[in-house]
Amino acid sequence: MHIDHIGIATMSLEKSIRQWEDGFGYKQFTEIVENTRQKVYVVFMTKPKSIQIKLIEPTDKSSPIYTFAAKGGGLHHLCFKCNDMNVEIDRFKSLGMRILTPPQPGEAFQGDKIAFIFARNGLNVELIDTDKKAKVISENSEHRTSNVECGDRFVPSIG
Repeated sequence: MHIDHIGIATMSLEKSIRQWEDGFGYKQFTEIVENTRQKVYVVFMTKPKSIQIKLIEPTDKSSPIYTFAAKGGGLHHLCFKCNDMNVEIDRFKSLGMRILTPPQPGEAFQGDKIAFIFARNGLNVELIDTDKKAKVISENSEHRTSNVECGDRFVPSIG
C-alpha cells in the first residue's frame, strides 16, 4: 500500500488550480470531474517527482465537505492505493478504524471503487485499488485554466 494522492478541500477549484500551478509548479492533470455520490467536483494536479494533489470543491451546501471548505478548507484526506480494498478495509476495521464510506464507484477513477476510512487523529483516508483517473488531459494539449461557462460553474477549457 502506498500514498496515491493528497486531497485538498477548497471553495474554488479555479483559484486553487492557479495557486498550485503558479505557486508550486504543478500542472492540471485531469479535467474537472463531478463525483455525484460525494457531491464534489475534483481535479488532479501533477508535478514530476512529486505526489499528485486532488483538489476538491463542494457541489453545493449539501456536500459532506461544504462546511469544512467554507471554513477555509485544506488537507481533507490521504489516499492510499492498495492491491485489494476489501482486505484493507477488514484490516482497518480490526484496528478499530471507522468506515465512513463503504466501497462505491468513484467518477474520478473511471467508476472504479473508492472507500473512506476515519483513521483517528482527525485523519480521513481514501482507499483505491486502481491506477485509473478520469478525463486525463493529453500531454500534447496546450490546456489553460481560461474559463468556459458550463451551467452555473466554470470549467477550464482544454485545447
